[in-house]
Amino acid sequence: MFRSLRRALGVVAAALLLPLAGVHTAQAADSASTASASADTPGAGYWHTSGRQILDAAGQPVRIAGINWFGFETANYVVHGLWSRDYKSMIDQMKSLGYNTIRLPYSDDIFKSGTVPNSIDFSSGKNADLQGLNSLQIMDKLVAYAGQDGLKVILDRHRPDASGQSALWYTAAVPESTWIANLRSLAARYAGQSTVIGIDLHNEPHDPACWGCGDVATDWRLAAERAGNAVLSVNPDLLIFVEGVQTYAGVSGWWGGNLMGAGQYPVQLTVPNRVVYSAHDYATSVAQQPWFSDPTFPANMPGVWDKYWGYLFRQNIAPVWVGEFGTTLASTVDQKWLAALVSYLRPTSTYGADTFSWTFWSWNPNSGDTGGILKDDWATVDTVKDGYLASIKAAGFPSTGTGTGGGSTAACTATYTVTSDWGSGFNADVTVKNSGTSTLKSWQVKWTWSGTQQIANMWNATYTQSGASVTAVNADHNGSVGVGGSASFGFGGAPGGGSVPSLSCTAM
Repeated sequence: MFRSLRRALGVVAAALLLPLAGVHTAQAADSASTASASADTPGAGYWHTSGRQILDAAGQPVRIAGINWFGFETANYVVHGLWSRDYKSMIDQMKSLGYNTIRLPYSDDIFKSGTVPNSIDFSSGKNADLQGLNSLQIMDKLVAYAGQDGLKVILDRHRPDASGQSALWYTAAVPESTWIANLRSLAARYAGQSTVIGIDLHNEPHDPACWGCGDVATDWRLAAERAGNAVLSVNPDLLIFVEGVQTYAGVSGWWGGNLMGAGQYPVQLTVPNRVVYSAHDYATSVAQQPWFSDPTFPANMPGVWDKYWGYLFRQNIAPVWVGEFGTTLASTVDQKWLAALVSYLRPTSTYGADTFSWTFWSWNPNSGDTGGILKDDWATVDTVKDGYLASIKAAGFPSTGTGTGGGSTAACTATYTVTSDWGSGFNADVTVKNSGTSTLKSWQVKWTWSGTQQIANMWNATYTQSGASVTAVNADHNGSVGVGGSASFGFGGAPGGGSVPSLSCTAM
């Protein structure tokens, strides 16, 4: 519940883009995302709720399985990491890892005319189409490109200003009227763009915020109704994500994580079937809680989650989205906590979309008390942390097609290395590297030998050979390659002693 360490704000000098590690850990998930182009893939259009499920425009259930990418809420006024990477390569990498939704925190500072986003690297063509744009215009670019990649976006009003969290949805400097006006402005801005599926009205209300107490100044449930109705008055298609509070009926929990009152005092909006309740849950790297020292831990945790927020799902009252959860994984307790929570959220392979939704905290490595999916170089994947989430990831959604965030290109190079040659035969490896600015979906490598070499067998690719000319195409499991990443295949052939041919690589 103590969150002062969560947001690292430092402005970082531009760093070299390093090769991506771990791109192959979620190829199956990326294949599922690619399949989202088919007409019957869930996720098209705007969404609504029915009981505990979130449904797409065609009434098919969907699961939010995403990631938090913070920065707009800080004094950088833009997502972090653009000092190292192009934003398109980041979103492509998220997709390649099997995340299907991005939660974008922001503060009300981004609506001020004098706000200027900073710490963006424009060298070597990176982020070229963001130059000269303000924060909201950059958000437009991210939303558009995410939609093209088949990802959805949830906008999160994280803070009144960049200086820090607030217990209530308003402060002396940012009154409720400003909060609501800016929510309405965002809702109107993205009207007709179904990439933005909803707005998280305020991040982590906590004491003295109450639920159902009836005090207009502190009752978060009543404030959520006022703000939610304002949003729906200009964009009735959006989902309204409502977090919990800290304390209800004398029982305290995580900031924003206590939804015990929502069963008795539900959020009621003028447009039905729009409310998704949101809980936050963390491990000991954020703060201690009494349940971590319970002698039955971690077997006690499902009961804890049922009590605070899980009952809403289990009793078919409303969908529940765990909008934030994370840990450094430094302690055994935290490792057991994350494994238990992932199991509680219900594996996709067993339950499909009849599950809890979630967005992990965070993509960013510079979250002080949790770290991120990316390591400190802003490129390498923490495959252990990402691996915990594998069973609850879900397929991507249909692409929105064209958008203002476009401009990425798919490209690849290939290198050929003879690993052994015994005269009558030889073995060789070929490495395919993604040299473009978007994820490779598949690739093809061609070459022509100067001699009479014939391939005897090939692994991790399929091939055709006509005379001295060879064409190799990726296998199902290694066609997806993130920006800066690589895949490889090998083969045996005869005779040996030949020269290394020139290779061409084509992104497909």
